[in-house]
Amino acid sequence: MIRIFLLAALLAALVTPGSGKVSAATVENLYQAQAIVTGQTEKNRPAGFAQCLTDVLVKVSGDPRLLGDPRVAAMAGQAATFVSGFRYRDRMEGIPVHDEQGTRDRPYDLTCDFHPDKIDAALRELGRAPWSASRPRLVVFLAVRNGPSAYVLSDDGRRGPGQRDSFLAASKKMGVPVALPTEAALAAAGVTFENLPAADLSSLDTAAKTIGGDLALAGSMEFSDAVHGWIAEWRLVATGMAHRWQVRGVNFDEAFRVAMRGAAQILSGHGAPN
Repeated sequence: MIRIFLLAALLAALVTPGSGKVSAATVENLYQAQAIVTGQTEKNRPAGFAQCLTDVLVKVSGDPRLLGDPRVAAMAGQAATFVSGFRYRDRMEGIPVHDEQGTRDRPYDLTCDFHPDKIDAALRELGRAPWSASRPRLVVFLAVRNGPSAYVLSDDGRRGPGQRDSFLAASKKMGVPVALPTEAALAAAGVTFENLPAADLSSLDTAAKTIGGDLALAGSMEFSDAVHGWIAEWRLVATGMAHRWQVRGVNFDEAFRVAMRGAAQILSGHGAPN
């Protein structure tokens, strides 16, 4: 009924009925990260390595608070020592290079693989521990309003294709598997734009399990001229506690990154997002 967004192969784990636990999806390439760089020269590589190291420390731990930790910035200066391999992909494949300047300025995806033992040791030094690669799958129920347009984001709807891709990118970056319900699944669950903001999270969790997920991540997002961007609010129940967090005045890419950072922080046991 839904197409799971594959961050990697998602392997369902069985649990005892009534145990209160959720099943999980296995996230592959957990110790891998990607950055956009200019050119393939050694001059620009350290900055790409640094960004990738920061991202992988956050992804493996599940703690987005590391993004502002000065100790992580210091480690990022030695990022090359953590890298086990890297590769480039031309983001302008198929577009001819006209001159040498165009070669140097061409954007690339830099993918870095890191030594798991070194990343784990770095996290211990930071007072963190690796979060298991077996992670709950979130089904996202998101009410979106942009001017007169109002809808629930779905996997197969005609509205919001760029938002679907953006959510996938955010979930991949944080290593949190997500899925979007189809239009048919939303109808079967009785979820509409009008009732979603006030919907009971336990009911949404039941709907999430019915259509192949583990937990529901509920959200509402509205574009506001007053704050020159989107206002987004997210809700998630985990370990018996209800969590709510918000961001204002951002583009929808950042709204989805905030959603995934908050969910990861909660699910990895690092407390509630601000």
